[in-house]
Amino acid sequence: MDRDTATADARTADAQAARTPPADVRRRLPRTDAVLADPRLAGAARRLGRALVKSEVVRALERARAGEIPPETVADTAAGALPPTAGGLRPVVNATGVLLHTNLGRAPLSRAAREAVDAACGPTDVELDLATGARSRRGASALDALCEAVPHAEAAHVVGNGAAALVLAATALAAGKEIVVSRGEMVEIGDGFRLPDLLVSTGARLREVGTTNRTSAGDYAAAIGPDTGFVLKVHPSNFRITGFTRSASVAELARVCPPGVPVVADIGSGLLRPEPVLPNEPDASGWLRAGASLVTASGDKLLGGPQCGLLLGRAGLVRRLARHPLARALRVDKLTLAALQATVRGPATPVHTMLHAGAEGLRARAEHLAAELRGTDVDARAVDSEAAVGGGGAPGVTLPSAAVSLPEEYAGPLRTGGPAVLGRVEGGRCLIDLRTVPPERDADVAEAVRRAAKAAANGRGEE
Repeated sequence: MDRDTATADARTADAQAARTPPADVRRRLPRTDAVLADPRLAGAARRLGRALVKSEVVRALERARAGEIPPETVADTAAGALPPTAGGLRPVVNATGVLLHTNLGRAPLSRAAREAVDAACGPTDVELDLATGARSRRGASALDALCEAVPHAEAAHVVGNGAAALVLAATALAAGKEIVVSRGEMVEIGDGFRLPDLLVSTGARLREVGTTNRTSAGDYAAAIGPDTGFVLKVHPSNFRITGFTRSASVAELARVCPPGVPVVADIGSGLLRPEPVLPNEPDASGWLRAGASLVTASGDKLLGGPQCGLLLGRAGLVRRLARHPLARALRVDKLTLAALQATVRGPATPVHTMLHAGAEGLRARAEHLAAELRGTDVDARAVDSEAAVGGGGAPGVTLPSAAVSLPEEYAGPLRTGGPAVLGRVEGGRCLIDLRTVPPERDADVAEAVRRAAKAAANGRGEE
């Protein structure tokens, strides 16, 4: 045997040995049926289905076989990885410092909204007048709540999301006609979807005016003609252009539009009324008061409600959109209507609470949590941090915050643990930003960190 062949054989043997767990580990691996008999997993099988539970047990056994977790923790690992419901979505503690995290479903619903959804799961009066027994306007109480919250809105309509609101407006008001819009407001709304493509798909034509950085009211006025369906004003809620810039206000557009040409304004982030913490973010009430005929917005952003698209404005215009055939295809279900009404009429939402959390209180929580973790030999430090609104709202705005800084290697175990905790990796450390963590979840986060520390130590081969 030559030297090269011997070396290759040795490498093959080493690789095989690396893949093969020690005999004592294999002997300590529990049987699948024994793990499934664990009371937690047996109960979960009745609630979630045996197939789902067994798949998590098998996955945990594979991790133990590979040496990633101790064999004694297979049942714990499988139980921690199971979703709370058969729906499959796992709750996540948002510790990223991004208030409206798109990948986490944006706004967390308030307790009032969750209770409203629970009550609406059975038969409801969503489209029935119980006093007369006759059919009623669908979601009337939710629509009334919106109009009460936005005094300058004569009427309201709700569709599936913010993009759907613009699609309905473009289809009903400008199919076969022109939409006059600034070149600087042709935004990409996320996941590769672009506003121009969205609007053109409705059969409307775009009449772009101005330049990327400067567009005046006169540019719009020069483009308005007999083929104009409406003038569109888009708040660039996910980017900023600074420097030599100019944009026409809603009030200016309302002055240059002749009768019969509405101003449709998309505020994007979903504020119904002014928010002192975000003075540069437009709100529906303000733009309607300034002269917009119709305002579109998202419900799951700064409003803090469920995913939906809001259309608020002149009664005749909203009625025209609501009666368009496409409105039926874009309508929302009773659960969304229930959550929306509870959000609008209920107490402060989690988003509002996160926006207004004091930096000193956040720092005190971070110090307490870090000290508690250090007491169990976890490398935890309280640090200052900066949070962001996210979700396509308030670009460039940062909110002072505080975080618990942990070793970067904790990020993975935290994401996959139970509960799943999503922090952010920055400067070689995993930050748990507390602006986006409800105070009542601090104890859950601490326990998750301790489990992540144990998993990281096991991964390094430490006892």
